[in-house]
Amino acid sequence: MDEKKITTPQSKVIQTKCSPSADIYQRACKVMPGGVSRNTILRLPHPAYAERGEGCYVTDIEGVKRIDFANNMAALIHGHAHPVIIAALTEQLQKGTAFAMATEVEVNYAELMCDRNVGFDKIRFCNSGTEAVMTCLKAARAYTGRPKIAKVEGSYHGLYDFAEVSQTADPSNWGDAREPASVPVAHGTPSSVLNDVIVIPFNDPERAIAILDKNADVLACVLVDLMPHRIGLLPATSEFVSALRKWTHDHNVLLVCDEVITFRSSYGGAQAHYDMTPDLTALGKIIGGGFPVGALAGRKDVMDVMNPLEGNLLFPQSGTFSANPMTMVAGYTAMRMFDDTAIKKVNQLAEQARKQITEAIQIAGIPACVTGAGSMFRIHLKPEVSGGYRSVYVNPDEAKLIKVLIDHLFDNRIMMINTCSAAVSTVMAKQEIDTLSEVMLSGFRKLKDLL
Repeated sequence: MDEKKITTPQSKVIQTKCSPSADIYQRACKVMPGGVSRNTILRLPHPAYAERGEGCYVTDIEGVKRIDFANNMAALIHGHAHPVIIAALTEQLQKGTAFAMATEVEVNYAELMCDRNVGFDKIRFCNSGTEAVMTCLKAARAYTGRPKIAKVEGSYHGLYDFAEVSQTADPSNWGDAREPASVPVAHGTPSSVLNDVIVIPFNDPERAIAILDKNADVLACVLVDLMPHRIGLLPATSEFVSALRKWTHDHNVLLVCDEVITFRSSYGGAQAHYDMTPDLTALGKIIGGGFPVGALAGRKDVMDVMNPLEGNLLFPQSGTFSANPMTMVAGYTAMRMFDDTAIKKVNQLAEQARKQITEAIQIAGIPACVTGAGSMFRIHLKPEVSGGYRSVYVNPDEAKLIKVLIDHLFDNRIMMINTCSAAVSTVMAKQEIDTLSEVMLSGFRKLKDLL
């Protein structure tokens, strides 16, 4: 192939081979910041552009077919273009895609979701996980009349100002471990936002409760992810979750669980593994059946702050595409298929992957480990990880090595989430796990030469 130069918006010149993807990216850089609409898909010298997906495979426009362990950031529980979902969507597409009217499928889906978890008295659908978390926090403020929220250091909860605080904290700004600082993600974040977010450490109940005690009178809710991706896909300990549940109950503060990613863990979500019921739960990703979606579910009295029939409406909430019939049909169909049998299958496949990758690490003899639970896992270039965000923080040297590993996987026809994390889908089999393990072993051997 001939060589060509791509000039990015930052005036960086990247040498690349002429290809359809390079040509598209050259056009993209002229009309989109960085040439993309989501930073997570950007790779140099240019992104790969998908042509089609089928089952657990994605083929790019260059004709390269890869096993998809990213599944659109853990959103595709049944892989790509599942025939049952496609058939249901095709039927709905012929009827219309969105109306300024309610549809029966919204009610059907709400009933299905509320039946999956005893803590889901009522549910409302929205359009993304970010919106679901935002709506939970606003509902908590409306219910309690208090302004502040508490969240876990390093935990990702989407793009909402208050929810994103401290998700990218680093040693230069994260402050004392006994009282982590509220660190902005976006430049220009108002100081008022930082003042209204209390940051607590993950899986450290003693320190977390001590911080919460100082802010009991002003907190609307405590927001927690039970297996936060940014904190290494480490499950929350029972002691940590129980301490938060007891403290919030005793102080009339709401406990909000972000299950946008973790609802795939079991029939009722990750919270089903703990002896507690949160007041509100944020949902997204797999419940959309491949379409943009969000939802919040929880206690009737809390959810009713959005009820316009209550007379004193505390939180007017709406959205043009909320509960649109395409998303409702796709989600309803996908979640009906995601039954106990399907959950058992993906969880067992992921457990097999964690076991085989651990064996590959031992064979290669590198300092690395695997974390995760349910149908997800993550590779760390540390001999072990535990505790909170600071223990799993990826320093610049590790980040470079992870990129080498991700690129090795991609070049050998494996797609992973860019943190070297994976989400198993129901259309996978042991064959895909074995292929991943083999490519991982060769990748680990490559890394050993760089260590």
